[in-house]
Amino acid sequence: MLFFGIVVSTMVMLSLEDNFSLNAYLPGDIIIGGLFPLHLQTNRTTIPEPVSCSHYSYQIFLQTQVMIYAIREVNQRTPRLLSNITLGYHIYDTCGDVSLAIRAALELVKDWSDPETCSTNAQFGPPKLMAVVGERFSEVSIAVSRILALSSIPQISYASTSELLSRKLKFPTFLRTISSDEYQTKAIAELVKQFNWKSVAIIGSDDEYGKYGSDRLSYHFRKTKDICIEFIEILPGYFSQNNSKTHKRLSELVEKVNKSIAEAIVIFTKGSNVDIIMEAAIKHKVDRTWIASDSWSTSSTLASLPGIELAGQVFGFNSQRNTVPGFKDYIISRFNGTTNAILDYHLTHYPLCSNWSGEDRDVNCTLRNSIKEKGQCVDIKCLASHMDEDETYNIYLAVQVIVEGIRRLLRCDHQKCEKPAKFTALELLMEIKKVNFTVDTTNLFFDSNGDPSLGYDILYWDTAAKKQHEVIKIIGEYWPNGKIKVPQDIVQKMQSVKLTVYNCSKTCKPGQELKKQNVHLQCCSDCVPCADGEYSTEQGAECKRCKDNEYSSPERNECLEKKMDFLGWSDPFIIILSFLEALGIILTIVIAILFAIHRGTPVVKAVGGYLCFLELFSLLTCFCLTFSFPGKPSAASCMIGMPLFGIAFSLCISCILANLLQILVGFMFDLKTKAWLNKVNQPIAIVALVSGIQLALCVPWLCLYPPSPRRKSLEKTILLQCHKGSTEFFIAMLAYNALLALICFLFAFKGKQLPDLYKNASLITVSMLLYLIIWMLFIPIYINLFGAYKQAIESAAILISSYSILCCHLAPKCYIMVFKKEINDEKVIVEYIRKHYEAKGISVVK
Repeated sequence: MLFFGIVVSTMVMLSLEDNFSLNAYLPGDIIIGGLFPLHLQTNRTTIPEPVSCSHYSYQIFLQTQVMIYAIREVNQRTPRLLSNITLGYHIYDTCGDVSLAIRAALELVKDWSDPETCSTNAQFGPPKLMAVVGERFSEVSIAVSRILALSSIPQISYASTSELLSRKLKFPTFLRTISSDEYQTKAIAELVKQFNWKSVAIIGSDDEYGKYGSDRLSYHFRKTKDICIEFIEILPGYFSQNNSKTHKRLSELVEKVNKSIAEAIVIFTKGSNVDIIMEAAIKHKVDRTWIASDSWSTSSTLASLPGIELAGQVFGFNSQRNTVPGFKDYIISRFNGTTNAILDYHLTHYPLCSNWSGEDRDVNCTLRNSIKEKGQCVDIKCLASHMDEDETYNIYLAVQVIVEGIRRLLRCDHQKCEKPAKFTALELLMEIKKVNFTVDTTNLFFDSNGDPSLGYDILYWDTAAKKQHEVIKIIGEYWPNGKIKVPQDIVQKMQSVKLTVYNCSKTCKPGQELKKQNVHLQCCSDCVPCADGEYSTEQGAECKRCKDNEYSSPERNECLEKKMDFLGWSDPFIIILSFLEALGIILTIVIAILFAIHRGTPVVKAVGGYLCFLELFSLLTCFCLTFSFPGKPSAASCMIGMPLFGIAFSLCISCILANLLQILVGFMFDLKTKAWLNKVNQPIAIVALVSGIQLALCVPWLCLYPPSPRRKSLEKTILLQCHKGSTEFFIAMLAYNALLALICFLFAFKGKQLPDLYKNASLITVSMLLYLIIWMLFIPIYINLFGAYKQAIESAAILISSYSILCCHLAPKCYIMVFKKEINDEKVIVEYIRKHYEAKGISVVK
């Protein structure tokens, strides 16, 4: 009720004005209303005063005549489309003003007695108005649609593109023959993406069309992520009014555009605003790339402005264009004898020239979109050549849709209609929503939002064209399903644009990404090389991480697969180690054979007798274990490496320790001490106990935290090596062997004073000292070394440890057995001992 109070108050106020809106009327059985902004502006200000209209538009005049022409063709067509039913029209000039449009809408629906109940006035019969074509501007359509919806009268707009009008809960009777701004804004964003533009600016206006369009553009640009919006400028809805504020805003806008680095500037506002902006752009030679919305993309007036090429290049979007069949001939025939109030008004104020030279004349004329000089002569051929092919065709489609809805509702064929012409506007609305038919080559149907199935033409202003009507060219298409078609040569041309002051974030080499380095330049980014392990294949695309098994190429434009790095058999160091390992195995076997041959001789007994074979077996095991370190690590090779070496080497040292204990007992003269040592001189028990402790350490290690192969990703390789599983057990194993070696060293060092013909204690001292030195050096090297050679160092340490015992302890005994047989005799040993003690003054009893 509050809304209707405002409407009624507006109507009362406007009824007091002298200048009622220009309108044209033709009676008929069914009336189709029309709302057109024949005048584009009013003198409305913030102060309430009588409103007058200005800036008469010849293009809108032609659009009203298209509607009249389409209705005329339906009525005069043979055979008749609607049998005995005649269509009429009632067209109003809204001046693009919301209040005047509301007034016109109320005039159209005045046959309805009660807008709230939508009932009819029985005194005058059912209302004849069944549909309305218009309005042009979204803001006006929104206001008008609320009034028409009260009577369920279908409204079909030919130019209102605001996405807000697609909301059927708010605007249930609104439909249109032009695509929604939702698709147009998507199309603009897709074109920017196709041309690889990285920065844009948006100029909108404070009305339903400009504000909503700017918001949707901003949403789609930000959704793409790699497109930066430098600024969004929202101008007043009546920016074109001549006042000081306009001049100030215009100066600020031109300055902002001049300083901008945006590669494209989208202007999403009404044509009257764009007139002023482009005139200023020409004046200041603002050479930029503009993207035109459908409100001005086909403006021949703007395209023909003197010096338009100084403003830069223009791309645009417009609903797909087509020619109204026969309408141009209809104009050239001076409207074929038709008369209506709007035509009379036009001919009165802007008469047609009489001195035109015929249809074939090459017309070279310029018509301002808003004709301001009354009485100026207009060439009919010039008028026809400047007719737009988008909104005029949409108006033609709107009339055809209404006619098709009536035909479906009344079940008409080319001869008669089955039902009488008695139906409600709501019934017609429901039928119109279901239409699906083809007009010429255009297939038309509406979705659930009342939006058509039409796409967009992508336009380009060729300002270098010789003929004015060839300036605006169609270069591509966009469809609501998201498909865009632009010639590849144009795409390549746009994408190949090099770095300029306006596109400081334009092109980067593969392997670089665009990053904002300067906080003062919002959309200006620098080409920054991708970091190690990252790549970028596209121009300026965000750097992405390579997979774990990949590394980035030197150019950072691709990822290369990492090579597996492990201790290979072909490595020179491994070849040398393998030779020494094989030699060690051979020497161990040879020594074991010699010991077996001379097993009853004193020299074999001196190194422990049968214990020496157990010692040789442990050394043979150590030599064999070194072969587990080279090659690709496996679970088995990792488990048998260091843990089994620890067990085998502790067995070897335990045999040496048992042998030293035997020597000490043999030369001990203190009876009490000798009696105690004789009790513990159990070689088998000593070997079992000493090596058993190491076994008790290594078995839990293998069971609980077994060494296993691990992959470590490096810069260009994947390192494969054995992980110890438990550092604590590893250290404990080495520490225990070191402790045994130290005990052996101390026992052997003390035994050097004994009469030892074969230097057994001295040789053991040297071998144990070598072992301790090797592993003292091994630990810091092992900790600090990184890579495949870490396992090679382990293998080398085991190899040297084994050779120290084999060469220093056992090999000299073989020399005696082969080359010094004369001393491998018990008598010689006894004589050597006797002389040793006699030299010290100790008598020896035989």
